Amino acid sequence: MDPNHYRFLSLWPLPAPAPAVYRALERVEDYPHWWPQVREVTRLGESGGIIRIRSLLPYDLTQTMRETRRDPDAGVLEAALSGDIEGWARWTVVPHAAGALARYEQEVDVRRPLLRRLALPGRPFFRANHALMMRAGRRGLAAHLAAAGRARGEAV
Repeated sequence: MDPNHYRFLSLWPLPAPAPAVYRALERVEDYPHWWPQVREVTRLGESGGIIRIRSLLPYDLTQTMRETRRDPDAGVLEAALSGDIEGWARWTVVPHAAGALARYEQEVDVRRPLLRRLALPGRPFFRANHALMMRAGRRGLAAHLAAAGRARGEAV
């Protein structure tokens, strides 16, 4: 097993319709407004951008994202990632219970030299850091969707 290779899966049940969740997730430039660990997004045209992320651990990750699939009918958003981490990430949004389920999958290799050197002792901390980031993202997106629903006069 390569200690610099990671696979992540997060499931976000959200109390909003799947199309609204999908629309929020496709607007990557808005992530810093509702996801505390996404510190900055710089758009590079219609299908890409540079994202700077910092969670609990004292380092920033910078990655370039290039959209590889956008399929609103299937609820899929997929991107290739390069930079400090290299690989891919995918959102799949489907109706679920009284709202939606956003499934986040990511498979990446760490490329940042310091993190590669810390691969073995740091792995549990890196995984925990990712889990904390994803929990905060789900809470932030739920609040963002609720505020948008209230602004449209919808019951939340």
